[in-house]
Amino acid sequence: MCSKEIAISVEHLSKCYQIYSKPHDRLKQSLFPRLRALIGKVPQQYFREFWALRDVSFQIKKGETVGIIGRNGSGKSTLLQMICGTLNPSGGAIKVNGRVAALLELGAGFNPEFTGRENVYMAATLYGLSQAQIGSRFERIAAFADIGEFIEQPVKTYSSGMYVRLAFAVIAHVDADVLVVDEALAVGDAVFTQKCMRFIREFQKHGTLLFVSHDTAAVQNLCESAIWLSHGKVQMTGTSKEVSEAYLQFTLQEVYGEEAKLISVVSDTAAGGLASASAVDPGAAPVVDYGAVASVRDNTIVATGWKTGHAEIQSVSLTKLSPGSEGIYAGGERVRMTVRVKAHSSLEKPVVGFLIRDRLGQDLFGENTFPFTDRMPVRVNAGTTFEALFEFRLPMLPNGQYAVMASVADGDRYDNIQHHWMHDALIVSVASSKIRYGLVGISFDRVELKVTNG
Repeated sequence: MCSKEIAISVEHLSKCYQIYSKPHDRLKQSLFPRLRALIGKVPQQYFREFWALRDVSFQIKKGETVGIIGRNGSGKSTLLQMICGTLNPSGGAIKVNGRVAALLELGAGFNPEFTGRENVYMAATLYGLSQAQIGSRFERIAAFADIGEFIEQPVKTYSSGMYVRLAFAVIAHVDADVLVVDEALAVGDAVFTQKCMRFIREFQKHGTLLFVSHDTAAVQNLCESAIWLSHGKVQMTGTSKEVSEAYLQFTLQEVYGEEAKLISVVSDTAAGGLASASAVDPGAAPVVDYGAVASVRDNTIVATGWKTGHAEIQSVSLTKLSPGSEGIYAGGERVRMTVRVKAHSSLEKPVVGFLIRDRLGQDLFGENTFPFTDRMPVRVNAGTTFEALFEFRLPMLPNGQYAVMASVADGDRYDNIQHHWMHDALIVSVASSKIRYGLVGISFDRVELKVTNG
C-alpha cells in the first residue's frame, strides 16, 4: 500500500517499564552495573521488566475509523500516548502522517494553575497554531465548551465534566488530520456528548479517527474496523463487529472462570450475517400506510456465537398475530418472537432473551423472561425442551437489515451464566419508500398542520 494512503503506521512497537521494589534500587541500577562491567563481572539487574506493549504492528489508512478495545491494563493508553508523541517507545517505530489531536486521560496537557483561557492558548500552541489563529478561534472554542465564566478560572476548580468540555473544544478547532479519543467522553453529560458525537461524525468525512472505548456497541457504531489488545499484544484485528463479538465472549469467559467453558460457534457458510437488502413482497398495507415491508430470514444454521454445552437454542422464529400475509411485516402489527431451547443439564433459573440490533450493532430493543421467572420461578430438568414467548407490536424500521440476537442463561439479573449466545439468529430485511426519523419509528395516528388564528 502506498505510504501516502497511510495515516498511522506502527511496526513492532514495544514499551518496557523498569519496576523497582525499593527506592534505593534505582541508585544501585545507575551505579553498580557499570562498576561490575569495568572489573569484568556480569552486570546485575536491580529491577524487573514490565512490558506494557510488545511487538505491536498495524496500519491505519487515511480517512479510516478504527476502534481499540481491551481490558484495563491491556496497553491501550500506552499505545495512544506513543502515537501522540508524549511517550517514547522502547522498540519499534511509529509513523503518523498529519497533525494529531488527542483527548486522552482527564485533563492531560492542562496546567491546573492556569485559567481555562490560558490553557486553551497553551494547548492550541502545542498543536501548532499561532497566537493569531488561536485568537480568531477562541470565541468558537469557548462556545463549544460552554462552561460560561469558568473559562476565566483556574482549571483546578473545574469538575471532571468541565475538564472534558474544554479539552474537546480545543481538539475540535485545531484542524487535526488524525483524532484520538479515549474513554474521557464517558464523564460528559448527555447534551455535550451528543455535541461531541456530531463533531466526530463530521470529522469522519475527511479525517482519521482512533476511538478507544469499553463500549463495544459504540465501537461498532462508529468504527469500520477494530484492534483488540490483550496483555500488551494484538489479540485480534478485523471488522468492528467480528472483534467486538470475540471480545464480548472473552470477557464473559473471564467472569465465569472454570464455572463454564464458552465454546465458539463459527459459521463455515458465507450465507450468514447481514447481507445486502433484497426485494420483498409488499404484502398487505397497514391501516396507516407507511410504505414499509420487512421479510425475515432464519439464520440459525450459520449463526455464530458460543455455547457451554449445558443448554442449546434450537430455533428462533417471528410470527404474525395480526391479520395479513405470514412472513411479511409492515410495522405496527402484533407479532410473537419464540425462542426454543433444549436443556442438556438441569437449569435452576433459566432466562431466555433476545435483542434486535441494526447493522452497526446498536441495540434497538429486546426483552428477556426474567420479569416473569422472577415472580414465577421455572426449573428445567436435563433433556427438557422449553420455549420463551414474547408478544409485542413491531415498530417501523428504517431501510436496511437488522439482526436478532438470542440467548439462554441460568441465574438472575446480576449473576448468571450465558449457556448459548447466538448472534444473527434471524435477519430482518426492511424496504420502505418513506423516510424514517430515528433508529426506530412508530405509527402515528394523526399528523396535522393547521392555522389557529389570522
